[in-house]
Amino acid sequence: MTSTAQLNTPAPNPALGLLDPGTGACLAASAEACDRSGTPDHEAVSVLRESGLLSLAVPHRYGGAGADPVRLNRCVEQVAAVNGSAAIMLFQHYAVSSRIVEQGTHAQHEQLLPRLASGEWLAASAWSETGAGANKKNLSTTGRRTENGGWILDGAKSFTTSAGLADIYLVLVRSGAAPTAEAAGDSGYGAADQTFFLVRGDNPGLRPDTSLRLAGMRGSATGFVSLHDCRVTDTERLGPIGAAAGIIARVRESGATLGAVAVGLAQAALDRAHEHAARLGLSHQALQHRLVDLATEVEAARAVVERAGRRESADPGTTTLHSKLFASAAADRVITAVELILSSAGYVEGHPVNRYGRDARAVALMGPTNDLCRELVSMSWNR
Repeated sequence: MTSTAQLNTPAPNPALGLLDPGTGACLAASAEACDRSGTPDHEAVSVLRESGLLSLAVPHRYGGAGADPVRLNRCVEQVAAVNGSAAIMLFQHYAVSSRIVEQGTHAQHEQLLPRLASGEWLAASAWSETGAGANKKNLSTTGRRTENGGWILDGAKSFTTSAGLADIYLVLVRSGAAPTAEAAGDSGYGAADQTFFLVRGDNPGLRPDTSLRLAGMRGSATGFVSLHDCRVTDTERLGPIGAAAGIIARVRESGATLGAVAVGLAQAALDRAHEHAARLGLSHQALQHRLVDLATEVEAARAVVERAGRRESADPGTTTLHSKLFASAAADRVITAVELILSSAGYVEGHPVNRYGRDARAVALMGPTNDLCRELVSMSWNR
């Protein structure tokens, strides 16, 4: 457990997207504990709520730090270097906060954004479903209108990060609406009859289930969310009816990338390799050169993630997809190489390099999955 003194460490400067050392130490400790137990990392969520880091994606006028994607990616990387599960939860919070900033009504801005910025609320995405495919085109979860203008949502979501921990979920449903002009084109992700809703975690029709036992990201509370006779008002709809696919297509245009999580995990593994070499007093040129090569891989991955955040390329969305592909593959290579450098020292259950490897492999499976990233990039060649 984290002590009160640890929780009272000075907060980071959210405007700069910097992780305070005390906060990092708390997150690192909870990462080790939850990796052993496989239970949701409640401690990490408490630290994130108190640290000020949840405010980064929210504009200043709503109590946030108004950080740009470069700083968001930098912060996610720093958190991932100490706690991959917390980094994924933080990334999802940023993603939902940003969608509300972009697509929300004035009333939604006033009611939701201050709570997301203050840490009172943690946000999560509930898009994936068993059998829907990585591109989310074949959803079974439905939303139907009621006579009073509200909606009833029914279905089940899988692989939802922060299940049971989040205070609000961005839920993707098939609403059966006719395609709007905004959603008419095929973005490769989602379908033209889908709509987003913001569902409170205390809605009696929403039930989380964290019985899923993951090999990696074990503290991320990634599980199932069922929706049964889940009643919401039309004011809880985010964006136009039937236009979710268009909103999803713009997500990758934002420059925020899961590649930042991969970079943080790769950097953590590299730091362990340096510690191991220093402890053994090794100064062999071969080892030094190997560490330099690995450091170069990490720097290259960090550079493409930063390029995605800057949105300066001719096609920022494609650059974001490339950043996830490259960074996740680089992380896998770096961590595998570090495991070999550590030799038997790392071949014990409790060594953190094993957690880094399992967490890094999970990044490739997160939306959009790496194979879907490849498909989306190739689609741009046929326009």
